[in-house]
Amino acid sequence: MDEDSKLTRSKRAWAEAGKFLTGRTARPDTERLPPGQHLVTNWPVLDLGRQPEVRPERWRLTIDGMVARPLTLDWPAFEALATDERTSDIHCVTSWSRYDNRWAGVATARLLEMVEPREEAAAVMLHGYDGYTTNLLLADFAAPDALIAHRWEGKPLHRDHGGPARLVVPHLYFWKSAKWISRIEVIGRDRPGFWEVNGYHLRGDPWAEERYSR
Repeated sequence: MDEDSKLTRSKRAWAEAGKFLTGRTARPDTERLPPGQHLVTNWPVLDLGRQPEVRPERWRLTIDGMVARPLTLDWPAFEALATDERTSDIHCVTSWSRYDNRWAGVATARLLEMVEPREEAAAVMLHGYDGYTTNLLLADFAAPDALIAHRWEGKPLHRDHGGPARLVVPHLYFWKSAKWISRIEVIGRDRPGFWEVNGYHLRGDPWAEERYSR
């Protein structure tokens, strides 16, 4: 993972300048659109400049770390799990939001039940096939509307958007929803992932404008 690419330097500069910040806070139960966001009807493609081609027959998802029963799922085993469907909004830290995305996949809470996190577990580190990492508190990862999605709008999730499977955590900025997910590492304390090391907020609540750490 190149932490000094042109893209990384640019977004680090955004964090230092506080780009897109309005200084306003809101609540999701009173305002659907978070502060500083604007609506789009398309789905912009954002990544680190590489889109790994992960065919389902080669895809694996490992859940390990501070768990009682580490688990690795191949694609048939993943698809055999009960399918959960959710409709939720996307809020990207670059200021666009998209309403009413229809997802299908496996609820993150269901996966945690399968591996049984230990009492001292506090967070997860998500790992993507592109080398990307991002962190989440365990409670955020296990939110009722969070899932590992393999379908969007009734179709298999496209490679551009993290297919064959990606994380979706709608109540946080979308950089937290790791694409091309390969590993869920359960950890004992929250620690920063790729963008968090480069100036982004440790948690990323859109309604509190937690875009940056500064």
